[in-house]
Amino acid sequence: MARYTGPVCRLCRAEQKKLMLKGDRCKSDKCAINRKRPAPGKDPKGHALKPSDYRIQLREKQKLRRIYGMLEKQFHLFFERALRTAGITGENLFVLLERRLDNVVFRLHFAASRAQARQLVLHGHIRVNGKPIDVPSYLIRAGDEVAVKENSKSLAIVKDALREYGKSGVSPWLELDPDVLKGKFVAAPRRSDITDLADIKEQMIVEYYSK
Repeated sequence: MARYTGPVCRLCRAEQKKLMLKGDRCKSDKCAINRKRPAPGKDPKGHALKPSDYRIQLREKQKLRRIYGMLEKQFHLFFERALRTAGITGENLFVLLERRLDNVVFRLHFAASRAQARQLVLHGHIRVNGKPIDVPSYLIRAGDEVAVKENSKSLAIVKDALREYGKSGVSPWLELDPDVLKGKFVAAPRRSDITDLADIKEQMIVEYYSK
């Protein structure tokens, strides 16, 4: 599976936004954004021209793509599917991204980041409705149950990640039983439910791909 293998903190610096790509590190003083380092390739003195509409649209697309850990080809395929679905394209795109299995595993606090969740899925640690699924882009449906495999429940990364559940709970479209490490995808979220990505302007992404 093709994936980005470079330094992920560089991606956050490029977007000048915490993309939460490294779990707890992103909440610590070690985060590159906290240290206010300049974006890669940017004049540290701040000399810059006013960004064009195209650049603004590109940056919104890149932020969302990088948050969900996808390469351009796959992200574009998700956009095309959102475009073909009845409703508002930008909102459809968010719903599809939230339905990805790796994202659901992350949202259920079985992993500290989406990249870590992707590894859990690829290595066969996750079950959907009792069946092993090792495809991170597998789309979860309303009513599906997502659980950690029985002999994987003792994994340190799962135990460490689950501590976040006690602090913030889970998203309103999910349910979690932390004692058995099993969650349920109750229903597809509305755009307004995805509050941690409220600053992403999905209309800019639609305009970018409409050119």
